[in-house]
Parts: sequence; C-alpha cells; structure tokens
Amino acid sequence: MTLARQIKPISFLKAHAAEIIRNLGKMREPLIITQNGEAKVIIQDIESYEQTQETMALLKILALGNRQVEEGKVVSASEALKRMRGAREFR
Repeated sequence: MTLARQIKPISFLKAHAAEIIRNLGKMREPLIITQNGEAKVIIQDIESYEQTQETMALLKILALGNRQVEEGKVVSASEALKRMRGAREFR
C-alpha cells in the first residue's frame, strides 16, 4: 500500500464520492481526506473496518491475559480441571 496515493483533499471526496466508494471495496485500502492541507478523516470499506475491530478486540484480550499473568492471577491447567470437575459434581 502506497499511502501517498491514498491522500486526497475534501474537494476530491465531494466531486468523486461514488467512485471513491466503489474503489474502497475493490482496493481494500483506506483513503485519507485532508482539509486545509491537514489530515482529518480516514475512509475505509466496511469489511476492512470490521476486520480491524476484530483484531483490536483480540489484542485487548491478549493484553488482559498478559496483565493477569504478570499479576499472578493464574492457575495451573490441572488446578483448573480440578475446579471444573468439582463444580460439575457439585450440581
């Protein structure tokens, strides 16, 4: 992905909205829109957005797990199995 080709002024967005939307789905690359020469928004297709959100959710889960390991909030696999079996027998 060449980011420099994906930077356009807001006037380009206004003049080419339908074309931009078609291309976003095909190219799967985000488009950076500038206003007064400054980057203001990023436009991307919905599939790429959803994939990004899923990736962020997984990274948050991994970070939480790493923090719990660092804080010692873990049990061994055998201890976890004992607890699960005990809970099942308790029902």
